[in-house]
Amino acid sequence: MNTTTAAVLVPLLPALAAAVILLTGRRAPGYVQPLAVVPTLASAALAVFVAVRQSGREPLLASTELTPTGNPTLPVELAVRLDGFAVLVAVLVAVVAGCVQLYSTGYLRGDPRYASYAALVSLFTSAMLLVVYTDDLVVLLVGWEVMGICSYFLVGHYWETATARSASLKAFLVTKLGDVPFVIGILALASDAGSFRISDIVARLSSSLSGFELSHPTLVALLLLAGVAGKSAQLPLHTWLPDAMAGPTPVSALIHAATMVAAGVYFVARLLPVFAASAAALVVLAALAALTMVGSALAALAQDDIKRVLAYSTIGQLGFMAGALAVADREAAVFHLLTHGAFKALLFLAAGVLIQTAGTGSLAAMSRMRELRRRAPDAFWATTVGLLALAAVPPFAGFFSKEAVIGAAEHAALDNEHGVSSSLAAPAAAGWIVLVAGLATALLTAAYATRLWLLAFHDPVDARVESLPPGERASSAMTGVLWVLMVPSLLLGLAYGKLSDWLDGGSLAPTLTTSVLATGAAVLGGTAVYATWRRAYESAQAEDPAPALLGPLARHAEAGFHLDAVYAAVVVRPVDAAAGLVRHLDRAVIDTYVRGAAGAPGLLGTLARRAGTGNVQTYLSALVAGALVLGVAAVLVAVGD
Repeated sequence: MNTTTAAVLVPLLPALAAAVILLTGRRAPGYVQPLAVVPTLASAALAVFVAVRQSGREPLLASTELTPTGNPTLPVELAVRLDGFAVLVAVLVAVVAGCVQLYSTGYLRGDPRYASYAALVSLFTSAMLLVVYTDDLVVLLVGWEVMGICSYFLVGHYWETATARSASLKAFLVTKLGDVPFVIGILALASDAGSFRISDIVARLSSSLSGFELSHPTLVALLLLAGVAGKSAQLPLHTWLPDAMAGPTPVSALIHAATMVAAGVYFVARLLPVFAASAAALVVLAALAALTMVGSALAALAQDDIKRVLAYSTIGQLGFMAGALAVADREAAVFHLLTHGAFKALLFLAAGVLIQTAGTGSLAAMSRMRELRRRAPDAFWATTVGLLALAAVPPFAGFFSKEAVIGAAEHAALDNEHGVSSSLAAPAAAGWIVLVAGLATALLTAAYATRLWLLAFHDPVDARVESLPPGERASSAMTGVLWVLMVPSLLLGLAYGKLSDWLDGGSLAPTLTTSVLATGAAVLGGTAVYATWRRAYESAQAEDPAPALLGPLARHAEAGFHLDAVYAAVVVRPVDAAAGLVRHLDRAVIDTYVRGAAGAPGLLGTLARRAGTGNVQTYLSALVAGALVLGVAAVLVAVGD
């Protein structure tokens, strides 16, 4: 099998599985699990095969025209580009999706809607793989939007609950709010560049010999960033992601680790020269990334629900990736995307086991339960490894990738020529913004990771003990997946040297200065939380250290700094008021004219019907009266003349 054929099969197999499950799932439910798991695992194996074949090689391009657009220079093509970034991200997507499908066989055992769930997860996976491999912006947009509709159905899987229904609708609408300018940006970019092919656009912008420049680079970049902010949950379009935790936990793992939110970061990495063409756009991206990083980390520190902690954590880590792109280092961004995908999938799937065992996702409730880590040892070790990677503790994977981001920010701040090439130099202002915010976020990340571990796993004082409910034990499929994901969460960072063979060839090795600063910040954050928690623990008071650490900020951080309330006041209520006005005008004004237009002929018809008596004498009398009236009128006119 050649590389191109294997690459085509990677997204095709999950798509075919989704179609077969939707067509046969109800009639043959026994085949749903193998149809969900086997094609996805086969897709993962093929993705690994493609990545190995492309190691150290030039990008592989293949295309065929899909449809004309009326402009002979702008056809829509079914094109693939297999460069190092694409093949590595495809491995992440397919492997995590395979783990999620396998985990779901135990987590959703007995669920009456498992067939539709499995089909949607397969379709979701296929759409993300299409985004990863395609070299055409229109085809990328198709995969982008398919993921959006899949997320709507998957987040609303438990549609019997109002929370799930509202969360799915919110996720759909907020991401669509970003998609409108995103589509405009794609059309503007293609019109300016004369092609929908990503490789053509990047080559023209990167070549000093072509002399090509975008007519409005800042406008195009900002339009595209709006869609990226919606899909990758960046400020100000991030509020849908914490609420999306109403869906099944495996869906949360898939969305947060390998699909949907990763798509925006990957899109910017593929089209980085477009964004680097505008220094203003890079500074805007850096500012948004910084605010997202710090704000989401503070919010994570104040959350009680374990999945919401991880959701805000994802927003912050995506901010790290966006920060790396703001300093024009897509290697660091994709490196962190890969490691984050591994340990965040691990954390969410471990959280599913903990919730199943404890019967609750509340950290406050877990902190009053004894022996949770002994009842769920696999989840305990998985969470421990995942949190160490998240907190960037060496030698776990998160340390190396986060250090690559902070190191890139330092270079951009101190060296104006930093970037993949001189054409991708990042502004020093962007470097300083990302560097300061990254170090602050490293401290806060270690703080909320330490808090989560202490509240979930440290046995309470005797006065506050609650017995564990007789929860259902996790299946072997669920626990086995945790051990599989622990391997890359621990070891993937150590492959930073080998990853250069697939990427742009730059160094991803940690540097001493930023390593010491970032690790010191993490140690400081973790130590502060532990000391605060220990004082409360020994005095048998409330054990959550967040209120004491955050002070008056705790209430606002827990509410996500009230951004939902702001949107309700600025957007929702005005729109509702405008809709009410339109409804009133429709009923009171337009309907009145419509009813009048319909009533006038009716009234005339009634009068005519009453005149039609069938009495000849009446008709003659009316005729004579009419003639007399006309005669009198004629005389009066003649006299007047």
